Amino acid sequence: MTDVWPKGMPAVGQRASRSRLVEAGDIERFTAISGDRNPLHYDEALARATRFGGIVVQGGITSAILNAVVAEDLPGPGTVFLQVNWSFKAPVRPGDTITGEVEVTKVRADKPITELTTRVVRDDGTVALEGTAVCYTMPLGR
Repeated sequence: MTDVWPKGMPAVGQRASRSRLVEAGDIERFTAISGDRNPLHYDEALARATRFGGIVVQGGITSAILNAVVAEDLPGPGTVFLQVNWSFKAPVRPGDTITGEVEVTKVRADKPITELTTRVVRDDGTVALEGTAVCYTMPLGR
């Protein structure tokens, strides 16, 4: 334990993940928050005629699971993203179960900053998102 990392510094190589079922209602909830009404998320006939072959959820729904992993699991409560570099590799659809995964690649001892590799994987094993993130973890007075 240090003043910089009062609950202990994460270790390089440490991993965390969490999964969730993506539901059709997630599209409406994300639209209410973001205003994203892209027909790819709502018009089945139009979406089926595209390279996606059907309705896809907004990218923010796909990446949101990574917010939960870093804020709840690793590095943990008080953590926010400072920078992300994500590549969306495959669509996510309602009915898919996705798993957000992070791995610590670098930790600063002088500041509560971590660098992570990040991925979101569909239940069929397809990588939907991959990239990196830099996080800052604020000490919480709990």
